[in-house]
Amino acid sequence: MTANARPVLYSFRRCPYAMRARLALMIAGAGCDIREIKLSAKPAAMLEASPKGTVPVLVLHEGAVVDQSIDIMRWALARHDPEGWLGRDDPALIAANDGPFKHDLDRYKYPDRHGADPLVHREGGLTFLRELDARIAPEGQLCGSARGLADAAIMPFVRQFAATDPAWFGGLALPHLKAWLEGHLGSALFASIMVRLSPWQEGDTAVPFAIGDGPSGQIQ
Repeated sequence: MTANARPVLYSFRRCPYAMRARLALMIAGAGCDIREIKLSAKPAAMLEASPKGTVPVLVLHEGAVVDQSIDIMRWALARHDPEGWLGRDDPALIAANDGPFKHDLDRYKYPDRHGADPLVHREGGLTFLRELDARIAPEGQLCGSARGLADAAIMPFVRQFAATDPAWFGGLALPHLKAWLEGHLGSALFASIMVRLSPWQEGDTAVPFAIGDGPSGQIQ
């Protein structure tokens, strides 16, 4: 990568880890070139940069690589944080999402892959969702009245859980969580990071992402 080139983000549209990285990059206006990957045909350039083979991967100038989604979020926000997301962080809550909740989510959504009872793990995940509902109730977001890093880091996983069985989720008594999720999914910010792209191939024209200040209007 040349000194004046933009960073390169390897992403997959539906991956919740990639979603949260894109949310932070967009709100920060941390311009990069985005490369949508096909999971069954991961590009050699991505694997060379990050042999772990999972998205997101952000390749910076001079070959430096950030390949953990939370690290990408904090990298972007450390450079420009127009909404003060770093002040609305909760590492312990994010760890609970990425650990026990993600464990239950995977086994609820893909029981055959894990040899698991989906209903057991659905109940396990619901325990976490109830905690989030109570957390959101006083002010509307996870860390106060405005969206922040914790919301952006956790929301894509709640979205995936809710979409696994929408009819069942719709019948749950989680009014604060549902309003929170609907607000994030209906925001201009979320729409801006969910544009459909063709899988990247070597030689393709660069696709700019998050150039300038991203959509920063507050969720209504």
